[in-house]
Amino acid sequence: MGGGGFGGQPVTAIPQHTDLRPLPTPVNLGLHMVPERTAYVVERFGKYLTTLTPGLHILIPIVDRIAYVHSLKEEAITVPSQTAVTKDNVAVHIDGVLYVRITDAQKASYGVSDVRWAIVQLAQTTMRSELGKLSLDRTFAERETLNTSIVAQINDATQGWGLECLRYEIRDITPPTNVRVAMELQAEAERRKRANILESEGEKQAEINRAEGQKGATIALAEGDAASILAKAHATAEGIRSVAEACGEEGASSAASIKLAEQYLEGWAQLARKGTTVIVPANAADPASVVGTATALYGALGGEKKESSFFSLQKEK
Repeated sequence: MGGGGFGGQPVTAIPQHTDLRPLPTPVNLGLHMVPERTAYVVERFGKYLTTLTPGLHILIPIVDRIAYVHSLKEEAITVPSQTAVTKDNVAVHIDGVLYVRITDAQKASYGVSDVRWAIVQLAQTTMRSELGKLSLDRTFAERETLNTSIVAQINDATQGWGLECLRYEIRDITPPTNVRVAMELQAEAERRKRANILESEGEKQAEINRAEGQKGATIALAEGDAASILAKAHATAEGIRSVAEACGEEGASSAASIKLAEQYLEGWAQLARKGTTVIVPANAADPASVVGTATALYGALGGEKKESSFFSLQKEK
């Protein structure tokens, strides 16, 4: 009997086949039941007669012959691994899976001698052609585009074969060992680069935050110092004002002379404690003379104050 085409199989079973050899067809006994999604191609005296669709059919024994049996279901065909050369001259091993479906049983029977074998060969040559247009890096990045392009070219080439290529999926792309090692090193370098960039960005942001914090602290400290200086100035002015008012009262000159003498002596005492070399006045052994000097100094200052007050009164007159 004639050899079966794509999906050729007996009526009683649909075997799972892995090779590309033609399958036997059923013997014409006159009455045939065609299963769903199956097509029988019938010849009469060696010439194509008709295609039997699912259902019950009566044929003339000996005169009619079932030449081909086709499954109209979508089938997955494994495309064996092959070597292809990319645009940048890297040899890779690539395989895939082709999903096809018979659309015209007559064309699938007479358009090509073995449609299954032919579609696999076409897929392999198309795959090598498309890979030759891409570099290795783009081959991995544009796998979806590569699949779509292969399907389009296969459909253009198989219009007279009565089948349709639904999709093509690349399963594995295996570069040579040295290229794979280089790609792993490159990927590791890229990961380290991204990590260093993220770390530097983090350090940059941390420095900015620290600078902003130091700026705020400096401003706050300066404001505090300014407020402290202002408060001290106000206190000093208030103290001077109080002293000036007190000096105008009765007996203030005597109290001021005594206070000035105390501070004078205390100053010499502090000077003696803080240093090993002490400069003392010639009459340091005579405290009365020292107090007299301090009182005279206060009196001189008081005289200058009175004189300046006198001159100011003269100017007002």
